[in-house]
Formats: sequence, structure tokens, C-alpha cells
Amino acid sequence: MSSSTPQNGTPQNGAAHDAAPLELPGPVVSAPWLAEHLHDPRLVLVDASSTLNRAEEALPGAVLLDLDGDFSDPSSGLPHTAPPAEQLTAAARALGISRTSTVVAYDGKGIFASARVWWMLRTAGFDRVAVLDGGLPAWVAEGRPTGTHAAPPAQPGDVELVPRAGAFAGAEDVARALADPDATVLDARSAGRFAGTEPEPRPGLRPGHMPGAVSLPYTDLQDAHGRLLPLPQLRERIAAAAPEGRIVTSCGSGLTACVLALGAHLAGREDVAVYDGSWSEWGRPGPRPVAGPQGVSRGPGPAREQ
Repeated sequence: MSSSTPQNGTPQNGAAHDAAPLELPGPVVSAPWLAEHLHDPRLVLVDASSTLNRAEEALPGAVLLDLDGDFSDPSSGLPHTAPPAEQLTAAARALGISRTSTVVAYDGKGIFASARVWWMLRTAGFDRVAVLDGGLPAWVAEGRPTGTHAAPPAQPGDVELVPRAGAFAGAEDVARALADPDATVLDARSAGRFAGTEPEPRPGLRPGHMPGAVSLPYTDLQDAHGRLLPLPQLRERIAAAAPEGRIVTSCGSGLTACVLALGAHLAGREDVAVYDGSWSEWGRPGPRPVAGPQGVSRGPGPAREQ
């Protein structure tokens, strides 16, 4: 059902700047928790759905967070690349995010791109950020009200974001991790894309995976309704794929790699990095090795770094 949509973000009188922060129960919140705090002025609710999964229907008060636009580096030739600190800070402020805000990100496809918001903000020094378990589908399934997206607040926030070095890995970092027996590279793409038997959604990419990477589809950390598995099962699946040591997560373009990073964090693993370029970079024609249906192959030409 639909309802009128209130404005989202910090109140114009700045009252939320002076209030004690709204504390989160953890990096993942339930629909009942969000419903209880939905109209709290300290809350900034963002729809982080990717373009393909974005709907007109929205949670009340939610503003759009564009991972393809303001929250992506326009100078990169790759999709969803993390923006520099100045751009990230400006984009977050434009959505009304302040130092005392609490941010909840949700997705039109369960937990898909929302984890990218959690990872970017958390690794830039902003800890009061969580994702909505099950996203918009879970909210609707419980019969909760929806509306249309709210406009960004007239008064910007004052958050300051400084990305932490090492939170995002480059191709050379990944190559070193693949050669390190104490590190594991986890691939969040489907098993078919990992094997090279399913086509890549982006043209020009080679089929297959990085030799030495381990397949852990992001959907393996979720139930049939797009909610994260209970913590004991999460721990089991992370430990089975990466028993110990450093974890580097990868996917198609840096979105669902963050779902694996979220799962690893919940499982108690903190030495984690996300391969920002992911398969959009590694899978391009070039000399980087790819293991596919015909074995390991390399293409001609130099590797291109971003």
C-alpha cells in the first residue's frame, strides 16, 4: 500500500545536529526496527538500488543514492569505482548526511547494492551505517507503507569522509593475494559466470575467473527472500570458502563484492578488502590470466590499471 512520503534528512533547524546519535543494533537492521525509527530526524534513509533494480516505489522518506553517478568516480573507465574523498563527502552531504546522522541503505533486490553504501561509508570513517535486511521486497512483504522518493534536503549535511587506505584493492593487490597462501580471493558472481559457462552481462569481457579465486556467490549468504542467513550459517559459509587469513572480495563491478565483505564482517573477519574494478577490469582483453572452460588463457596487450 502507498502513503504520502515525508521529507527525509536532517531538519532545517539543525536540531538533529545537537541530539544524541541514533544507535544501530548492528550493520544490518530489520524492517520492524526501521519502521520503529522511520520518522526519527536523525535517520537518513537511502535507496541504493542499482539502475537495473530501481523502482518508482520507495520506502517513506527515502532519497535516491546514485552509485552510478555522484557516488562513482567519473574519471574511471570502470563502473561503480569509488570516488575520491572530496566527491564522496560532497555527495553524502547533499543527501543530508551529517556527523551525527544514522544512515540506513536499502535495495530493490534484497541485499545487492546497499552493501556497497555500507562499505564505502564505513571504510571512510562513518560507522553509523547499516543495510535493511531483505531490502524493499522484505518491507513490502510485511505489508508496510511505501510512497515515492523524497527530494534531498535543502540543507546539506556536514559529514567528513576520508576513505581508508587498503579498503579497496587494485588489480595488482589482487594478483598478490592470489599468490599468497594466507589470503583468499572470493568471487561473488554466480557459479556459472565463475566457470565461464554463463555469459557476462557486460560486452567484451572474457568468460571465467581469476586462477586461484574461490567461488562464493553472494546469494549463498542469503535465504530465498533476500535476507542474510543466520549468523552461525554465515560463519560456516565464510569459513568454508576462506578458512583463515586475508580476504579480498570481487564480483562483476564492485557491488555484490560488498555483500561478501558484509558477511565476512558479521562473521568476525576484519582483514577484508574489496576489489573495486572486479571482473569489469580483470576480465577485459589483456594479459591477466583467466581460467575458463578451455583452461587458463591470457590475451595479448598490456594490463591496464585504473
